Amino acid sequence: MKTVLKEYMVDKTRIGFIKFIFEAHDGIAVATTLDSKTGHIRLAIAPQRTESAFKIIEDLKKDFLFNEL
Repeated sequence: MKTVLKEYMVDKTRIGFIKFIFEAHDGIAVATTLDSKTGHIRLAIAPQRTESAFKIIEDLKKDFLFNEL
């Protein structure tokens, strides 16, 4: 199974928080910063955990910018 890659534009001040959230949910996704100035990140999501990852993303969207590119 291949990793699911998704790119997002997020609030740049929250990148560290986003990384922490996904690290805390072991095995769901790895967040990589592509451009810290604009808030461009990539999530490498485990294929069997996509539903959980998308639920986390939806929750984060309630609090700050988290738009899929």
